[in-house]
Amino acid sequence: MKTISENRAFGGVQGVYSHASEVCGCDMTFGLFLPEEAEHEAVPVIWFLSGLTCTHENAMVKAGAQAWAAEQGVALVFPDTSPRGAGVADDDAFDLGQGAGFYVNATEAPWARHFQMWEYLTEELPHLLFSAYPLDEGRQAITGHSMGGHGALTIAMSFPGRFRSVSAFAPIANPTASEWGRKQFTAYLGADESKWAPHDATLLMKKRGFDGPVLIDQGGSDQFLDKLMPEALAEAAMAGRQNVIFRMQKGYDHSYFFVSSFMEDHISFHAEALYA
Repeated sequence: MKTISENRAFGGVQGVYSHASEVCGCDMTFGLFLPEEAEHEAVPVIWFLSGLTCTHENAMVKAGAQAWAAEQGVALVFPDTSPRGAGVADDDAFDLGQGAGFYVNATEAPWARHFQMWEYLTEELPHLLFSAYPLDEGRQAITGHSMGGHGALTIAMSFPGRFRSVSAFAPIANPTASEWGRKQFTAYLGADESKWAPHDATLLMKKRGFDGPVLIDQGGSDQFLDKLMPEALAEAAMAGRQNVIFRMQKGYDHSYFFVSSFMEDHISFHAEALYA
């Protein structure tokens, strides 16, 4: 791994690192915040998956998560949202290609060569992190914003027992029925919609749910509500009697002003599960 930067923050260290990814076939970058406790022992970890157009840096800089993570003694991982580089396929649209990996393993050309974000986030990056840093693999939680909320929910429900809790800020909740999903799944996974279902939080909630607590915050004035479709996920959670706290936050939009406003709640929510 290459250290890009390390900065003291709230008694801990906010680092940015890059490494050669065999899965994605390019260099990948991630942010990692280690609280002060990590100097003496392995600490619990919260994964934060970001949304469309974001890199590892957006949430790391804008979400205000480090202060609350330091208070709770938990680490934060900020992965990138896609493979990147001159040789990596891209698209002129902001919602496809670099910065828009949708946390799936692409099977279609030209994306399949590099866009293997599901395997990267569920296998390669965790293996790297838990072998290199003082992180407690038995105490993990996951969250994310927008496309990252979609990723957090689908990954959490697909790996029972790995995560003690999951949360999301304005997730793309029903991508198989949304413009933010159908376009990308067709490009990355092909026209066979049966291959899309494992990456739809609403369908997964109906099929299996999550074996722990769930917290979802959605801005009531979110400009992308028609694409996010939170009502579908809420209905699926209710039908499955899932342990979900679903909050519609009046007046809030889709921005990081919204995310940072409720970040303390989410960190505390996860810390309670991680230290239970």
